[in-house]
Amino acid sequence: MKKNLLSILILALLVVNLALTAVMMVSVIGTNGKTAAMVDSILTVMNLEVTAPGGEAEDNIPLSQTATYPLADRLMLQLKPTVDGEGKTSGHSMVIFYMSLAMDTKNDDYKELGSAETLQGFEIQIKDAVASVVRNYTEQEFNEKSEQVRAEILAAVQNLFQSKFIYRISISDVMFQ
Repeated sequence: MKKNLLSILILALLVVNLALTAVMMVSVIGTNGKTAAMVDSILTVMNLEVTAPGGEAEDNIPLSQTATYPLADRLMLQLKPTVDGEGKTSGHSMVIFYMSLAMDTKNDDYKELGSAETLQGFEIQIKDAVASVVRNYTEQEFNEKSEQVRAEILAAVQNLFQSKFIYRISISDVMFQ
């Protein structure tokens, strides 16, 4: 009889524990949903993005589906002139030693526009698109806002081709003069 009574007591405590766990989970899930909604509304009001511009496309495209086109020559670009404390303006330039375009090989436009011969024919226009963006920044602004500049360059190149088959711009080995 004692074993039976002890088993019933353990079963009752198990049921109570299960009920309290269910109540706790319902209250935590409700609070979590409200917190997520509040964070979303704050991000909307502040006009922030969770990912960098163009970041969503990069995350979805695996490297096995990526083709890279390096621009052939160094790119020397004029930067926006800076004004010092005395009112004197000074012009600076930058040299990009290596720049490449990452392309999605599964995109429909890649078959038409993504070949090396086609891109080589558009290389001057690509460099002009890059220069038109870089001209709007001083050396300090370029260094501080490099991700924003890169996103603007990507948007300019995508606008040039009227397509998003180019999904990333890689810039390395930059020198300022």
